[in-house]
Amino acid sequence: MPLLILALIVLGALCVGLGIRVYAVERALRAAAGQLREREETGSGVRIRMAAPNSSAEELVAAVNGLLELRQKEEADYRRREQALRQQIANVSHDLRTPLTSIIGYLQLLEGDTLSQAEREEYLNIIEGRARALQSLIGSFYDLSRLDGGEYPIARERVDLYAILSELVAGFYNDLTASGLDVSVELAEGLPHVWGDAAAVLRVFTNLIRNALEHGVGTLSIRLYRAGDTMVSAFANGAGGLTQEDVPHVFDRSFTSDKNRTSHNAGLGLAIVKALAEQMGCRTQAALEGPEFVIRVFWKIAGER
Repeated sequence: MPLLILALIVLGALCVGLGIRVYAVERALRAAAGQLREREETGSGVRIRMAAPNSSAEELVAAVNGLLELRQKEEADYRRREQALRQQIANVSHDLRTPLTSIIGYLQLLEGDTLSQAEREEYLNIIEGRARALQSLIGSFYDLSRLDGGEYPIARERVDLYAILSELVAGFYNDLTASGLDVSVELAEGLPHVWGDAAAVLRVFTNLIRNALEHGVGTLSIRLYRAGDTMVSAFANGAGGLTQEDVPHVFDRSFTSDKNRTSHNAGLGLAIVKALAEQMGCRTQAALEGPEFVIRVFWKIAGER
């Protein structure tokens, strides 16, 4: 009989202890639920905390906090992407509207009866130039969308960078001469071929030269050389108003160092350079080195000739 009484006492104590523990867990969970509701109502990012230590509920609360932090990060990323998209749409609208406005203005001038034949030809040439610029801009947007969607065909072939770049520089001779830039070209001969796509390589170099012609100040240096197990193409020009804060963003498609966007460039040229280089397995680098802005592309050597 005494043993039965003792057993009942022990069992009762266990039940009381278990009840207290269950109550503590329930209370902790209710408190956590209240914090969660408050967090949702206020939109705060405060972590849920236990009112008192309780190992049984702490693991659950830790898991909930992890999910909340993940959701908070995803929401922040979404807001950043949304803001970037809005900015890009605004920039695209501006860059398309500018040549269109110019074309419409000159067309209205052509409607007048007082223009000489020479003036008409001049205005028609301007209109053609603006239309071609608009066509190029739209083509760049299209190419970027194809690159983003993985729909831009890139071949893997042995490419002679020296042959492509030397021929391209010769083709830009008149533009380089008329630019007023002090141009220097150093292309090492006898260099190995690299892996890439010849058409994409030509597009990369073309965009880099055009970028330097449009934004470069004072000097333009074009170099092609070997550095260890890679080939390097380097385009350096006077930086003008470019700052260190600008450098990390020069490959952004909506970048322009002109904060008022009075220039006609949407930054698409360098964005295409980076996208094409990455598609070919290459690395791009932008740097402000003293008074010069330098863009380097590091190419993978395909093997000795």
